[in-house]
Amino acid sequence: MLTRYMAGVVAARTGDEMSGPALLVAGLAATGSPLLGASLLAGLTVSAAVGGPLLGVLLDRARRPGRLLACCLLGYATGLLLVAGGVGRVPGTALVALAVVTGLAGPALTGGWTGQLPLVSGPDRGRLARATALDAMTYNVAGLAGPAAVGVIAAVAGGPAAVLVSAALLLTALPAAWTLPTRTPQNRPAHAHPTSAPPTGARPHDRPALDHPTLDPPSHAHPTSDLPADNRPKGERRRFGGLSSPVRAAGAVAREMAAGVRAVLGNRVLGRATAGSMVSCAGAGMFVVSAPVLGLELTGDSSRGTLLLAVTAAAGLAANGLLAWRGGPRRRNPTPAWDATLTWSTALVGAGMTLAAMAGTALVGAYWIAVVAAGLVGAGEGPQLTALFAVRQREAPAVLRSQVFTTGASLKITSFAVGSALAGPLSTQSATAALLTGAALQAVAVYVLLRRRGWRTAAGDAGTSRR
Repeated sequence: MLTRYMAGVVAARTGDEMSGPALLVAGLAATGSPLLGASLLAGLTVSAAVGGPLLGVLLDRARRPGRLLACCLLGYATGLLLVAGGVGRVPGTALVALAVVTGLAGPALTGGWTGQLPLVSGPDRGRLARATALDAMTYNVAGLAGPAAVGVIAAVAGGPAAVLVSAALLLTALPAAWTLPTRTPQNRPAHAHPTSAPPTGARPHDRPALDHPTLDPPSHAHPTSDLPADNRPKGERRRFGGLSSPVRAAGAVAREMAAGVRAVLGNRVLGRATAGSMVSCAGAGMFVVSAPVLGLELTGDSSRGTLLLAVTAAAGLAANGLLAWRGGPRRRNPTPAWDATLTWSTALVGAGMTLAAMAGTALVGAYWIAVVAAGLVGAGEGPQLTALFAVRQREAPAVLRSQVFTTGASLKITSFAVGSALAGPLSTQSATAALLTGAALQAVAVYVLLRRRGWRTAAGDAGTSRR
């Protein structure tokens, strides 16, 4: 079962990583301007901020979550094909609206799969830990293979062909999603029941920290009324059945979203890290949109610019591997170490974007400098994400940890969409203008992260302040 899961998740996430760059290249090839491609990418990602938390709750309540995942994969692939087929034939506004609708299913390709790991691996904690480690690696593999595949396919067959391959990979994952285990009272994770006691020796931070929904209901939820209808006791089904069930479900979703937002805003260290990552992610969206344009300006081929994204992913994978090999920051006290890692890695991303902007100027105009710049961006983005995970894991209340990660991921996705949308008009002038704006956003993010006076940790909120 785990082998089938891994095959499906690699195909789905690689197709997801291909979809954005493929739409960028297809829009650029059809119109000669990056504006349409940037708008499509923004539309595809901005709606994930709504779809992520909502889809997480629906998957957690579904008796057969794999069927819902399969429907999302089919809908996402169909939307991509419709958008790609309409480029150059359908008004851009209609295509962006279609991309927004398609993006609602996007979180199914990331956190939606991860939430089913306990069903796939079983109750053994060792197997679950191994499955979680393998699942986390698929993000790096997809981030490396997706943009590289778009670059190669676009160079050989054009941008629309890259969208077709992306959709084909998503459809390849359908059988694996459809055959995921059924959720029953016996295989439902123990931590999903607020009234159940944790395993002996378990600690709140034993669960992995991922930047997407873990689909765990909050501990304040009713122990039975928030379960799927088929899993509730008969008395509960009668009591909460009928017309009141949709109302109760909507209220539960709203309460979970509000709890996550309050947890982020109520902890000042967590709020600072979230705000800094949001600003930085907006700059990252500008880099993604600018990369094909930069390749076109330097080499006359936008696919060479898409390959820069693969360089960024490879550098991020290598940097994270080095960080994991060293066991994290080399400090006796890891609390300020992870905060410092988040700051210097963001500064490194800004330095890489500044160098990429210089590579696109008339005075330099060298593609190899753009490659080095992409490597610097990736070397910063890898540790930046790891440090953000560590800060969230450290600061988030145990009973709201999954909601904190869901809320943080949604805010970052929205920021990325805003940055992508702003980069479109800037890139029509030159890639350098968009890259310099992105570098400026990284500088603002560093400033936010360095403002430590008055920010407090979870312990500090109880009376101990950190300077």
